[in-house]
Amino acid sequence: MMRMTVLASGSKGNSTVISSSRTRILVDAGLSCRELLKRMAIAGEDSTQLDAILITHEHQDHVAGLGVLARRLNIPVYFTEPTHRAWVRMMTPRTTMTYAKWLDHIQREKESRAAAQTYDIAAESASIANVYAEAREAAETDSDALCDPDAPVTPTKADPTHLPAVEIFHSGTHFCIGDIDITPFTIPHDAADPCGFVFTSEGIRMAVATDLGYMPPNVKAALKRIDCLLLESNHDLEMLKDGPYPWSVKQRVLSRVGHLSNHATAEFLQKDYDGTAAWIILGHLSESNNAPELARIAAEQALANHPTLLGNRILLAEQSTPLESIRL
Repeated sequence: MMRMTVLASGSKGNSTVISSSRTRILVDAGLSCRELLKRMAIAGEDSTQLDAILITHEHQDHVAGLGVLARRLNIPVYFTEPTHRAWVRMMTPRTTMTYAKWLDHIQREKESRAAAQTYDIAAESASIANVYAEAREAAETDSDALCDPDAPVTPTKADPTHLPAVEIFHSGTHFCIGDIDITPFTIPHDAADPCGFVFTSEGIRMAVATDLGYMPPNVKAALKRIDCLLLESNHDLEMLKDGPYPWSVKQRVLSRVGHLSNHATAEFLQKDYDGTAAWIILGHLSESNNAPELARIAAEQALANHPTLLGNRILLAEQSTPLESIRL
């Protein structure tokens, strides 16, 4: 048996549990630790039984609760190397020194040098480094306590990039977590090294393919012979064009490294989809630029053109509540 449980899907956070009879993997952790634990409990998923967290890419709606959850559950996190580097850069606190503080620091350095009548390059470098280190140390607090309502309120200093273990994988090269075989494939999106995944265990194949600007040949090939497919249907083209987003954001969403429209998803289902999935879950629906029924109708009309595909059942993933688990 394999199971897919979509905990959340959308621009405010994404997370899905993929399970076999012996292994449980969390794909993305785009909600807070507290909310992820809550959603898993609602969906009947035991968070203490998770074996690993697998990251598609480093955007905030896919990693918001990553560090806290991984430390809380003491489980490894799987990234590609570019995605891990990008996440570390994003999580590393950046401290800046105001011009006034810089002038004051320089003045104190001059006075110190005059008093000692020496110029010690090493000492000056260490002093400047200490200024930045103290500012950075003051800015860093561990948010793990936010996950536990009973934790002490006094914050403790910690490295927000610390993880119990980091495992590196490479797009296009399959690997295993427990008894689940995973094949990552490159997707077109504006991130460091974004990936979709095919999960195989006990003869069942499940796939997660969201955050795609378009459907390139490698993605179409990866999504063959899938039994359960989580596929992006992000926006309605007219709603996006007439919607509230600034034009620069609209251009990003519409670009080849943005998100799939209902039309693009329907085109894939009509022309390139092989029809093997018992379930198709439409995910990452925009709350501002889409309507669930528009996404559903577009997909159903695409499948209706192929009578042999009418057995495919379509579900809509939600942002606010988890879907009921799909078991195959």
